Amino acid sequence: MYLQRRTFLATAGSAIAAVAVERFGGRLLAADQLAVTKRIATTTDPPSPYNAVTTFNNFYEFGSDKGDPAKHAKGFKPRPWSVAVEGACGKPGLYTLEDIFKPHPLEERVYRHRCVEGWSIVVPWVGFSLGELLKRFEPASNARFVEFVTVKRPEEMPAQRARFMSLLPWPYREGLRMDEALHPLTLMAVGLYGEELPNQNGAPLRLVVPWKYGFKSIKSIVAIRFVEKQPVTTWMRQAPEYYGFYSNVNPGPTYSTFRDQASERRLGEFFMRKTLPFNGYADQVASLYTGMDLRQQY
Repeated sequence: MYLQRRTFLATAGSAIAAVAVERFGGRLLAADQLAVTKRIATTTDPPSPYNAVTTFNNFYEFGSDKGDPAKHAKGFKPRPWSVAVEGACGKPGLYTLEDIFKPHPLEERVYRHRCVEGWSIVVPWVGFSLGELLKRFEPASNARFVEFVTVKRPEEMPAQRARFMSLLPWPYREGLRMDEALHPLTLMAVGLYGEELPNQNGAPLRLVVPWKYGFKSIKSIVAIRFVEKQPVTTWMRQAPEYYGFYSNVNPGPTYSTFRDQASERRLGEFFMRKTLPFNGYADQVASLYTGMDLRQQY
């Protein structure tokens, strides 16, 4: 029955089983008998196969090949977990994972996910609104941006301890403008396909920003910082000619020298498909960028 359930979840189109996530014995467990408070499908595209979503990953702390995270993340320990909340806010402190998600009803949201490398997937995430979480910490009026930081554990993340082959400057950092972070589409995810996040997908807590390229959706978050100035993200530091702060999905030309973004290949499909502005979420988020030149502010 378990295998049949997984096959169904991986291949179903609009009918996705309602599965909640609950805390029991210090873990997040799939609970078929419970329903999430809300299910939101933002696309009519069917979810990508579970196996593709959990074995084809960019999580460079575990290696640069797509199969490295699933292979090397088995020893990663997502429990116990805490998140440091810092900067310009009224309630800074160190919060446990349970402190973070306990007050928030969990929702299932089916989102498109577009990688800057030209591939895409559709994922039914389980999580809650990032904006509702951030409001609990009472951001100050001068907090214009939010910075996020991934855990640094060289003993569990092999690419972080490679002396002469470090892929990126660790720890991994990302950021959003405050209005982006508070937007209703921005999700703090704790699961996918009704189950807790696998290690290779960013356990136990990751960001999902569906109108931006996938690298903006930072994984395994251990710090949230409210800051006044725009933070320098990891990929901006690594290759500023390719990666800008906003990183909105833009099929049109930009001043970045990165590859053409007009089309993408959905995992599991042979033919390329047309990439949509803001990954298909333009009606909801384009107003955030009114007056900006998205060719320069990519």
